[in-house]
Amino acid sequence: MHEVRWMNEAIQLAYRNVESGNGGPFGAIVVKDGKVIGTGVNEVTSHNDPTAHAEVQAIREACRLLGSFQLTDCDIYTSCEPCPMCLGAIYWARPRAVYFSFDRGEAASIGFDDAFIYDEIGAPLEQRRIPMHRLQGDTAEDPFVLWRTSHGRVEY
Repeated sequence: MHEVRWMNEAIQLAYRNVESGNGGPFGAIVVKDGKVIGTGVNEVTSHNDPTAHAEVQAIREACRLLGSFQLTDCDIYTSCEPCPMCLGAIYWARPRAVYFSFDRGEAASIGFDDAFIYDEIGAPLEQRRIPMHRLQGDTAEDPFVLWRTSHGRVEY
């Protein structure tokens, strides 16, 4: 069930993160069974880590606590509509729902514009801003074949 109190908590995390100078104006929480099990704030600049977005940080913490790579029956509350990277992480984590306050247009208006990434995802490889080339190794080992035949694999 969505609750404004959880959204307020995510927004307060974002606000305090800006006040602290730790990173951008983004905060996120993961809630399960009425309890916060993961929190995150944007720490890209303070950790020199371009993946240290609030949603990713909250997902990592919640998954560690649950001992699982999936957020079954969990909800994510985030101060802003997730960027493409966070959206990917969210889909892989499979929460029940995501709630956000500010949208990507509002984020773009303060300098956090992800539109070009959405464009890049749909562009053919040869037209992307960062050149991407397929280069196959010359080894006989094929990790995909090994995965396909592995008896110990965990599906996700």
